[in-house]
Amino acid sequence: MAKTNKELADFLRRARSQGDPARAGLPADGRVRRVPGLRREEVAFLAGVSTDYYTRLEQGRPITPSPSVVEALGRALGLDETGRAHLHDLIGGGAAPSRHPRPVQRVRPGVYQLLDALDGEPALVLGRRTDILAANRMAKALFGDFDRRPPRERNYARWMFLDDDARSLFMDWEDQARAAVESLRFEVGRAPDDPATLALVEDLRARSRAFDAWWEQHRVHQRTYGSKRLRHPLVGDLTVDYETLTLPGDPDTTLFVYTAEAGSASKRALDLLASWTLAEAPDARPERPHHAPDTPES
Repeated sequence: MAKTNKELADFLRRARSQGDPARAGLPADGRVRRVPGLRREEVAFLAGVSTDYYTRLEQGRPITPSPSVVEALGRALGLDETGRAHLHDLIGGGAAPSRHPRPVQRVRPGVYQLLDALDGEPALVLGRRTDILAANRMAKALFGDFDRRPPRERNYARWMFLDDDARSLFMDWEDQARAAVESLRFEVGRAPDDPATLALVEDLRARSRAFDAWWEQHRVHQRTYGSKRLRHPLVGDLTVDYETLTLPGDPDTTLFVYTAEAGSASKRALDLLASWTLAEAPDARPERPHHAPDTPES
């Protein structure tokens, strides 16, 4: 018997429940909606497929729609670019299961040199499932020294939800924590059978009610840029903007660089933090060699 695609079924149901009939251009039909969102037949109509076909998809039946149908479903459900990519991943089954563990992620020497060169700006290297692979001096000063944590604890999502210091640091903690959940959701769609990712999700769901509630919403997000509002214990309130760069040759590794607007109070706070930490540790450099904390199962 073919395996049911439960992740796809859940995602379609929740995306449909968040749909807006008026925004989708559907005329009022006078019927009372018992639950919010779009009806199955409405999604089918907007996507140009039969109601029976869409219903079977939403039940997770083993169906493989054409790329054009997947795009039509994304438009019908009002999905953004990340949501559509997630839908493609789920319908395609994500990455093919492997009998062998994925190789441990390692940071190249050239990336450490880049972190050194960015010493005036906080910079982090994140790997699969938001594992923190490396950080420069300013990132450690701004967020905390992750190298001092046990290898298993060097994970951004785990730190965000299970560490009181993270809750105190982020003035917009809920926004940042939701983004971490939605990023993990997206990654599970790409690699649904990765044991280390599934173990992380299971642990966070068991230990954090907020994580568990947001995981159930099945929203997806890719952090490519944005801002964070911080209340730092040394330099006070500041806002940092971040941009991300996927490292060539390793699409599962991302460089996050944090900056503040020139001449702003936030920039002055960052400069003050830089001067204080430089005075305390003039020879500080990212620890090396460093590899993913989920050895040997990553």
